[in-house]
Amino acid sequence: MDIKQIKMLAKILNEQDLSVIEFCEGETKIRLERTNTQASSAPLSQPVTVAVPTPANSAEMTENIPIINGSVDFNEIHEVKSPMVGVFYQAPAPDAEPFVKIGSRVKKGDVLCIIEAMKVMNEITSDVDGEIVDICAENGQIVEYSQTLFKIF
Repeated sequence: MDIKQIKMLAKILNEQDLSVIEFCEGETKIRLERTNTQASSAPLSQPVTVAVPTPANSAEMTENIPIINGSVDFNEIHEVKSPMVGVFYQAPAPDAEPFVKIGSRVKKGDVLCIIEAMKVMNEITSDVDGEIVDICAENGQIVEYSQTLFKIF
């Protein structure tokens, strides 16, 4: 790596307002880091506001979600986690409708998805009643043990 490439990385670091950039090429590893010289004006104890994307039926979906000061209260949302490593499937067959979609109402025991592990199809069911507010895995994606699959309110 030559000095021109390092200067280019530094330029990207500044232009994109990044605090760290790492570059690896073969045995060469470069890490550029800058510290923010401006003091933060917001105290650290303030809650973080999260922007939640809204689907077409947002009026129906958001009417029961706990909202505090314009942001979703994630303390009231239940996460369904993967009990195993495997392939996540949203539907019982490739041409079938998904078990659930965002905004679907589910009851305890309803099938949410299938995880294929070692050629065995395992149905993952809801352990609470509620509404699906997020699907955190994509169809055909490999999921890890304890990875969040669904968020239910």
